[in-house]
Amino acid sequence: MAVETREYRAEARFQRVSPQKARLVLDLIKGRGVEEALTVAAFTKKRIAPVIHKLLTSAVDNAKYVAGEQGIDLDVDNLYVKLALANDGPRMKRIRPAPMGRAYRYQRRLTHIVLSVAERAAKAGLVTKAEEPAAKETKSKAVAPKAAKKKAAAPKPAAKATKKKAAAKA
Repeated sequence: MAVETREYRAEARFQRVSPQKARLVLDLIKGRGVEEALTVAAFTKKRIAPVIHKLLTSAVDNAKYVAGEQGIDLDVDNLYVKLALANDGPRMKRIRPAPMGRAYRYQRRLTHIVLSVAERAAKAGLVTKAEEPAAKETKSKAVAPKAAKKKAAAPKPAAKATKKKAAAKA
């Protein structure tokens, strides 16, 4: 019987930041455990980082709530960020004054951010910590390979002496 992993989502729509800038922070937390992702989002020096931190907290709270309502046994410490997307929202068209009475148009971008958390499936027989004695034995048995001997360089032919050097030697 295959156990289905559930995803829990949270969305922040119409955020006043470009999707490219939001993706910089989302790429930092994608695939990490929730606790580590919250720490990374809390200490990232980007303007969107507090919004992402709040969104991640909301996704974890959604997971707790849904698990409680449906009677699912959920281990919050085992949650990780499965999906982190920053999609384009609508663009606000604005005008900037330009020389000689002209006007330049520019666009203020908006972003829809989607975060999804899921519980990691524990695999049977997965070793989470290596044993110390086994590690020490392999180190002591390992023998360093012998260094290859370098061939001696052939002597270079003597350079022709100039007339002044020949006169000085004589």
